[in-house]
Amino acid sequence: MTSIVVGLHITFCILLILIVLLQSGKGADMGISMGGGAGQTLFGAGGPATILTKLTTAVAIIFMVTSLTLAYISGHQAQTSVMKENTAPVEQTTE
Repeated sequence: MTSIVVGLHITFCILLILIVLLQSGKGADMGISMGGGAGQTLFGAGGPATILTKLTTAVAIIFMVTSLTLAYISGHQAQTSVMKENTAPVEQTTE
């Protein structure tokens, strides 16, 4: 179970990085000055969400769910140790 969640987490992490890098920045349309319509695109109301924006939101939500799942799994693992079977050596004193 843990290995499946870790695999999904790594996959969505890489996918999220790639999707964010494909998007253009908010200030990409802003030219030399704030005149014309460039100021409206940067500071005005945003246009309709593109498919990359929706995809980023979906992948980010899945990434957060896998993060929380991994945190829950790691917090509820059984406490085992390889040293339980061995006992500490007894010191022998010479008198």
